[in-house]
Amino acid sequence: MTKIRPVILSGGSGTRLWPLSRRTFPKQLLPIVGDESMLQVTARRVSGEAFEPPLVIGGEDHRFFLKSQLEEIGQAVEAILLEPVGRNTASAAALAVEWVLARGDDELLLLMPSDHVIDDQPAFERAIAAATEQAINGGIVTFGAKPMSPSSDYGYIEIGEPFDEGRALPIASFVEKPDEARAAEFISSGRYLWNCGIFLFRASHYQAMFRQFLPHSADAVARSIESSSRDGIFVRPQRDAFASAENISIDHGIMEKTAEKFVLPTSMGWSDVGTWKSVWEKAEKDEYGNAVSGDVVLQQTHNCLIRSDGRAVIAGLGLENIAVIAQSDAIFIAPLDRASGVKALVDQLGEAQVVNLPPRVARPWGSYETISEGARFQIKRIVVSPGEQLSLQMHFHRAEHWIVVSGTAEVTVDDEVKLLQENQSTYIPAGARHRLANPGKVALELVEVQCGPYLGEDDIVRFDDVYGRHAESAGT
Repeated sequence: MTKIRPVILSGGSGTRLWPLSRRTFPKQLLPIVGDESMLQVTARRVSGEAFEPPLVIGGEDHRFFLKSQLEEIGQAVEAILLEPVGRNTASAAALAVEWVLARGDDELLLLMPSDHVIDDQPAFERAIAAATEQAINGGIVTFGAKPMSPSSDYGYIEIGEPFDEGRALPIASFVEKPDEARAAEFISSGRYLWNCGIFLFRASHYQAMFRQFLPHSADAVARSIESSSRDGIFVRPQRDAFASAENISIDHGIMEKTAEKFVLPTSMGWSDVGTWKSVWEKAEKDEYGNAVSGDVVLQQTHNCLIRSDGRAVIAGLGLENIAVIAQSDAIFIAPLDRASGVKALVDQLGEAQVVNLPPRVARPWGSYETISEGARFQIKRIVVSPGEQLSLQMHFHRAEHWIVVSGTAEVTVDDEVKLLQENQSTYIPAGARHRLANPGKVALELVEVQCGPYLGEDDIVRFDDVYGRHAESAGT
């Protein structure tokens, strides 16, 4: 049996599901459908006997979240390749290809996003098995889901032969997201599939096509791997070389140009859950068609998606086909059929903090969230995971008071180190070098009160950090 190496793409920003998904903590790291993150669900999907340990491709800012989430479910990975900058799927795939070939392994690679839902695991495995021979023989095989509705949220693939779910078929054309009228025409013709964005190919075959159609990018990616560095499980391609690669997708850069392109039609319950409507479609619903989570009370309400983070009760009366997504710092409300327009709202918000940072900000050591703030004060809830520690750091403009709520805190202030237990507190004056650590086996929770003329997250100097973060980077 030919084993397949999964390559899991986990570098997107996921702002189409704002305000739950934010740029610093996108949807693949969140439990959008179910209790596990979408990355974890994707990794479990390719953990069977038919698969080698996966490669994961992501960004530097997410590296410890990727690692910790995979460790949490016991998923071994071959490596985590850290893109220095985003260059779309063609170059991301080439990173994996060059890394595999540099080790002397001409493997079959299954390139797949980390943030999609596939309901039918056996159908997924059958589709891969059916596509394997074509991929071994030199083709690039993508996967097309049989359309369930005339959706304008997906790209489409036109097949060149009559529909056959059991074999890979030649691709006639790719179509970007159409309007609903044109999508309805596609479905009635029986010749179009939803583009799943999943690809199966042999490494050497992809390398040859990448060199043929994108020669400059091929040289750039190859040089970035040749000059890469490794830090444990993390592989860092050389930044300047990789940055010179073209920003282009596999569809545009490779698939539209090669004659060796095929699609495997499948009915595996696929969705990219890229809109709040698609989240509603995949969610469990009550007898009135409502999908709710959090503290929600509804009357005379039908076919709605209502999510609360628990800070406030959402009470709905007489709603129909509405999405309400409430976080402590932002609320999004729209008709479900228009909820995909959230991206335009995020673009209008620009670089506002509410776009980038979620209310609970994840860090490699745990998390923090702001409870209250004013002109010269800010109150945070900080949770430090067992065995983890914050950087040794200093602030110019603020002093801090720490009150332990539960667990044990090891506190360093200049040359003094002490342990604090529940209900004990300490004071860190501005300018003092300090560090917080959790030496215990349970989570440490504390309340931090900051006071000073400037309370921005960029008022920080790091002297030592076990996570390798730069001294000039913002955040606790």
